Amino acid sequence: MVRTASTMLELGTPAPTFSLPAAGDGGTVSLSDYEGKPLLVMFISNHCPFVKHLRSALAEFGEEYESKGLSIVAIGSNDAVEYPDDSFEKMAEEKADAGYTFPYVYDEDQSVAKAYKAACTPDFFLFDSSHKLAYRGQFDDSRPGNDLPVDGGDLRAAAEQVIAGAPVPPDQKPSIGCNIKWKDAPDYFTGQRAE
Repeated sequence: MVRTASTMLELGTPAPTFSLPAAGDGGTVSLSDYEGKPLLVMFISNHCPFVKHLRSALAEFGEEYESKGLSIVAIGSNDAVEYPDDSFEKMAEEKADAGYTFPYVYDEDQSVAKAYKAACTPDFFLFDSSHKLAYRGQFDDSRPGNDLPVDGGDLRAAAEQVIAGAPVPPDQKPSIGCNIKWKDAPDYFTGQRAE
């Protein structure tokens, strides 16, 4: 299991635009749909053990924080030819099976992942209501096999600040996960082959 860290995009970066098809729901989801609202953009995948480790907690987080006014969208960007478990059809199944209440959209050409400098799954990008990056870091300290509770402590603390319109402390720990499976190329950011 390859461990890849978030690139830690510079705080204050404007949210890159996107308009992507939604798995399971039909239609298209765009950044403009969330104008004036705080937004969490998550890059996840169906087969990554790091995402599977957080799966039920992500569903719970989504339901809780959407009710508090946080908009959430998950993006799947993996190469679905080499990793068929991450196909658009499988994403629809995963959304239903996991109980995700937020849209799960498909970045087939990987341009959105590259625009966000997403490097791993899961990779979290939390934007304030002006869509400036306020937090890019881990869900919590839990990882597969380390026996720490999956409580979403880091992301929850950041989300509470953003919802309140308050700044998030800049000392943030990077998310760790599987590297995004780039198409026909070494890893876009590290130059290493995906495994």
